[in-house]
Amino acid sequence: MTQTRSARFALGQVVRARDEAFIGVVLDVDPRYDGPSIETGAVRADQPFYRVLTVGPDGSFIVYAAEEALEGHAAGALSADDEARWFTIDAAGRHAPRDQVIH
Repeated sequence: MTQTRSARFALGQVVRARDEAFIGVVLDVDPRYDGPSIETGAVRADQPFYRVLTVGPDGSFIVYAAEEALEGHAAGALSADDEARWFTIDAAGRHAPRDQVIH
């Protein structure tokens, strides 16, 4: 029997890395690791993995992160300038890149 696991974070939710390496917005989620065939080391491959759009001093970039490496982060964690430049925000506070529509 296969165990079904729900993703902890939703599309458009602001998250941060537990080690505080980045803050970003969830763009996509895979139910388990779906990257290149490499050894994931101590990180379990059978957990949700997220594509997170992060904003740094040199622009934005995508991070592929395991659920156990992330935690929710309060809305407004990004600067107002970064939010206005990179994201649209709906009435529920979900973020989406300016070039993508929030589902």
